[in-house]
Amino acid sequence: MSKRKLEAAAEFHTKKKQKKDSDATTPTPTTVSLFDNTEQVNKQRTLIFSNRGITPQCRHLITDLKNLIPCHKTQSKLDSGENLYVINEACELAGCNNCIFFEQRQRGEWFMWLSRSPNGPSARFFVSNVHTMDELKLTGNCLKGSRPFLSFDPSFDKYEHTRLVKELLIQTFGTPKGSFKSKPFIDHIISFYYQDDRIWFRNYQVVEQEAGKKMELALNEVGPRMVMQLVRIHEGSFGGPILFDNPLFISPALQKEAKKRQQLLTVLNKEENEKHFLAKRENTFLPPSELDPENLF
Repeated sequence: MSKRKLEAAAEFHTKKKQKKDSDATTPTPTTVSLFDNTEQVNKQRTLIFSNRGITPQCRHLITDLKNLIPCHKTQSKLDSGENLYVINEACELAGCNNCIFFEQRQRGEWFMWLSRSPNGPSARFFVSNVHTMDELKLTGNCLKGSRPFLSFDPSFDKYEHTRLVKELLIQTFGTPKGSFKSKPFIDHIISFYYQDDRIWFRNYQVVEQEAGKKMELALNEVGPRMVMQLVRIHEGSFGGPILFDNPLFISPALQKEAKKRQQLLTVLNKEENEKHFLAKRENTFLPPSELDPENLF
């Protein structure tokens, strides 16, 4: 009886070893689930906020930009006395690698920062001619959270600093496929035009219109509108060595000072002309005329 048990145990171990060897040589089949999302998720985030003391128009513009960029995150307003390097820490805490920061120095003077956090580069723009969606009231309307198609003017490829600005705009306003809170639709176009040393920002909706028997694509403007003039490009995020300094940019403070100086010169010239006229009238002597009443009667 013991001999039979030993033979059975030896046969069992032999079959187990053979099965183990066969499993090692043949690959195991993998099961694919329909609900398994194997696509790589893009974790790009954009932090959008401003400092304290902004105007209502700037606040509405920030709201419009948040509607255009679905993968955004918000942050409480920054105190005006704090250093801008603190924004890098805010981006790190929020898990963002892009940042749009609006800085207001005086009433009606806006500066917009575009930065790649934490290593840079970053660019500073002067924002003017702002019109929000509520002000324009255009007919265009796009789906909230849809991905935009970015369109750039060929003038961006002429200079090195414009190529760098173009890449910053792509990283900031672009919404990759599978991004955070984005919808798999492309129904609007964000256009950037470089003209007169300024960047003109426009947003259009893509619609289909009937043209006879065919359907053609047309563009309806949605808004917002703004004009950005490049001031400076830094190597780091919100600081560091200066890569480009725009020589054509004149700060609004200098423009106001030049305007006041011109008005002062106008007033001084007017007073000088008036004094000259009075002195000329006093020194001018007209001889008596024959038609004066004193000579006639």
